[in-house]
Amino acid sequence: MPTVAIIGTLDTKGEEFGYLADLCSERDLDVLMIDVGVFDPEITPDISHDEVASAAGETIERLREDRGTAMAALSKGLELLLPELYAQKRFDGVLSLGGSGGTALATSGMRALPLGVPKLMVSTMAAGDVSDYVGTSDILMMPSIVDVAGLNAISRTVFARATSAMAGMLSHPLDAEESERPLVAATMFGVTTPCVDKAASLLEEAGYDVLVFHATGAGGKTMERLIRDGYISAVADLTTTEWCDELVGGVLSAGPHRLEAAARAGIPQVVSVGALDMVNFGAPRTVPERFSSRHFYPHNPQVTLMRTTVEENRSLGLILAQKLNEATAPAVVLLPERGVSALDAEGAPFRDPQADEVLFASLEEGLTNELVTLHRVDAHINDPGFASRAVRELINLMK
Repeated sequence: MPTVAIIGTLDTKGEEFGYLADLCSERDLDVLMIDVGVFDPEITPDISHDEVASAAGETIERLREDRGTAMAALSKGLELLLPELYAQKRFDGVLSLGGSGGTALATSGMRALPLGVPKLMVSTMAAGDVSDYVGTSDILMMPSIVDVAGLNAISRTVFARATSAMAGMLSHPLDAEESERPLVAATMFGVTTPCVDKAASLLEEAGYDVLVFHATGAGGKTMERLIRDGYISAVADLTTTEWCDELVGGVLSAGPHRLEAAARAGIPQVVSVGALDMVNFGAPRTVPERFSSRHFYPHNPQVTLMRTTVEENRSLGLILAQKLNEATAPAVVLLPERGVSALDAEGAPFRDPQADEVLFASLEEGLTNELVTLHRVDAHINDPGFASRAVRELINLMK
């Protein structure tokens, strides 16, 4: 019989979590009840709040002194404890209910679990921006409709549907058979699509499975996580545009750790400068006033692109060099001298050979790692020959 871990603040919502446990039992699910409350629980847990606090190096008595400290410590404890319990085969899926605090607590642990483990969060926050709760994980967020406070006709219906969804996921486990084809990650943006489509096609013909990540911030973060978790054998990181948004202040940043995972994991990577000519904003009215004099291109009514400057390109080159200097396995950098995106082609709105040359030169000058080889290519990034060159270099590294 599958087991579902239920994460709950049992000091304030014992009735609700007890009802959830009963629903799970009705659906032939065993329950592992984990208490993340601070005070005495209203129902008896299987994993106490003392155990969760201890995993974070704290005591529950000290955590009762301050709610903020308690939230942070219990989140950390759950993040450390939940993967251990899963590795011990104590549960097969995880389910929780909560408002903003309960959601933050439960999802901190859910995010630490491997992809594919069923994770369902019934939350008052599920109708809004859930990116902070989900992160790069595969958490399923379900709106609670009403507050998770007491039982009523609406909450009973929502909780019943949530447990049925969990039962469905656990009664149809994933096929454990793994493909023998190595996984290659590739990064793509709309303005580098021809390049990455061609590269992906060539890699698949050569016997690799290709995971293409849209370089929209979330895409880069997800790819980095999968690399850290050991899913990826090699990376065709041809579109590093997320660094523009991180540096300048656009809306599609992947954070300051982009380009680190492959270097530290010691896996082959071919890196290029795809779409480093642009910073992303929303509709024109969302562009900060400080950029009013800059060069813009309306990609569509909801997306406004801003051309990066010479100085920004100098900084971007140095940042990429710094990240690549951390590489622990051979890597190749390819620089397309005829343009880094569809908008940087001859006659296109963002064509700026000076900015591109500063980008290339600063990257080249900043590289000090002997494991990293840099080549300038007399081609536009979307030329078929550039994609072919990238694939040849990556396959050679993998061999």
